[in-house]
Amino acid sequence: MAEPKTKYDRQLRIWGEQGQAALEKASICLLNCGPTGSETLKNLVLGGIGSITVVDGSKVEHGDLGNNFMVSESSLGQPKAKCVCAFLQELNDAVKAKFIEEHPVTLIETNPSFFSQFTLVVATQLVEDSMVKLDRICRDANVMLIFARSYGLTGFVRISVKEHAVIESKPDHFLDDLRLNNPWPELKKFTENVDLDTSDPVVHKHIPYILILVKTAEEWAKSHGGRLPSTREEKKEFKEVIKAKMVATDEDNFKEAIEASFKVFASQGISSDLKRILDDTCAEVDSGASDFWVMVAALKEFIANEGGGEAPLEGSIPDMTSSTELYVNLQKLYQAKAEADFLVVEQRVRNILKKIGRDPYSISKTVIKSFCKNARKLTVCRYKLIEEEFNSPVLPELQKYLTDEEYSVAVGFYILLRAVDRFSANYNTFPGQFDGGMDEDISRLKTTAVSLLSDLGCNGSTLTEDLINEMCRYGAAELHAVAAYIGGVASQEVIKLITRQFVPMSGTFIFNGIDHKSQLLSL
Repeated sequence: MAEPKTKYDRQLRIWGEQGQAALEKASICLLNCGPTGSETLKNLVLGGIGSITVVDGSKVEHGDLGNNFMVSESSLGQPKAKCVCAFLQELNDAVKAKFIEEHPVTLIETNPSFFSQFTLVVATQLVEDSMVKLDRICRDANVMLIFARSYGLTGFVRISVKEHAVIESKPDHFLDDLRLNNPWPELKKFTENVDLDTSDPVVHKHIPYILILVKTAEEWAKSHGGRLPSTREEKKEFKEVIKAKMVATDEDNFKEAIEASFKVFASQGISSDLKRILDDTCAEVDSGASDFWVMVAALKEFIANEGGGEAPLEGSIPDMTSSTELYVNLQKLYQAKAEADFLVVEQRVRNILKKIGRDPYSISKTVIKSFCKNARKLTVCRYKLIEEEFNSPVLPELQKYLTDEEYSVAVGFYILLRAVDRFSANYNTFPGQFDGGMDEDISRLKTTAVSLLSDLGCNGSTLTEDLINEMCRYGAAELHAVAAYIGGVASQEVIKLITRQFVPMSGTFIFNGIDHKSQLLSL
């Protein structure tokens, strides 16, 4: 065990052993191993993904030597999938790697059941028609899918999963779960034994701010009809009350209490985001429910009963100025409450599993504990079929993007990436792919783009000449710098999906290499 821990030390600090174990169990299929696909897979292989299968039916040509670091001159004329696979295997011998010399489009058309063996499929450089077909295949097989494509100085990444539930969403900013305005009985009792008017200056300087705030909030509520500060003036007054309790100017604990007073003003109970999850129809579980929704059903029962309108306590407290004894005792108090909440939720999970005819112990203690700790931060992502987006995008959003200076280039590239596929279907080549006829290609691409916009309900809309000219100038080339960037974004999203940590992006990610901008379009 020591070797992998050293090898993956830095990433273990981010997604932990559970996340790493999920990666090592995952089986990834890559469609097309040009620079975009190879760069995506390189990042995953270095991260210790379980197994990879590279699918590509082309041979290595001279053009590949200029944009794909995973083939060399000695690879010329050999199957591209075989060469890329061998190179990737060299990067991490713990990863199982195999290749299939087959054109992905042929597999999609003739052998859809092939994809059901994988955890996730990364489909690169596919045209629209194949994307739509593959999306349906992966949805039916319950296989996660990520599309990635680079095209000249632009590219996109799009996730397609029916539903993705995240327990460890790890938001950058989130309010500590301290219950300062809604203390449970043991915390109340503990606070009562603390004297804010003590004459001992050393003791006074080392009362944790949690206790200062709980005590001050209780005093305030008593003199204000049971309610806490709500207006700006009242909040200011509350801070002054804390300030008045200071006996010396160097009391950091009271300064921390004043700075953290906003935590007292936070609303009690659960957030609107969590309420939305609890009210979701999936929370009405049956025998086919996922583990996540079984735990949501148990959480709903807990909040309505033992929780008294609150989610299970997280059980951790931040660092603060305090005597060691008070801090440790406070820490134990929070941990004990979190443990008690967890045990209640665990029992409710077991009861629900039994009720729906499943093994009551089919969800482990570790998973339930993690769920309880992160209950306030749960996230559920749902993605519409790519066919739905292509045929009937959210029209007001599309029209807004087209007229918004901030988004006009990103949405222009989005439309043109679709228009070049229509162009290819009509003329059997991409615009600008061959020398000569550039003016004709520009004119044809413009007509195709206007026709596409009209089909989407944006009659009269058009795209700038500069952008259309640029798209033809690209000639469907995969530039290594852009491919590496798109591959980096795609692999990051793969890791989020597999580890079920952090929130994967929603919408279509567009990279604009002209202005060095990345934007998400929600269509």
